[in-house]
Amino acid sequence: MNLTITGHHLEVTPALRDYITAKLERIRRHFDQVVDTSVYLSVEKLQQRAEINLHVRGKDLFAESVHQDLYAAIDTLIDKLDRQVLKYKEMRQVRPNETVKHQAAA
Repeated sequence: MNLTITGHHLEVTPALRDYITAKLERIRRHFDQVVDTSVYLSVEKLQQRAEINLHVRGKDLFAESVHQDLYAAIDTLIDKLDRQVLKYKEMRQVRPNETVKHQAAA
């Protein structure tokens, strides 16, 4: 998995990079077919913004979060992305009832 972390008006420290990497392990635990990940962090006056583009096989997933604390923004960002990944994973799985319907129709 390729991981790119970019900061706008913000220096990406090793502690911040480690925190994001640790949080992304949760996504990788649920879905291991992640091709590319791009994280964009920015500071705008009193708001901290975190955005992520996750490229999985066949689809691009995007999530963003705004909060006063950057670490809280990253936490909510990962929560949103985790829900999207689980939904995508569920859609890709073949359900047992659908295979029976296709075999009966043939």
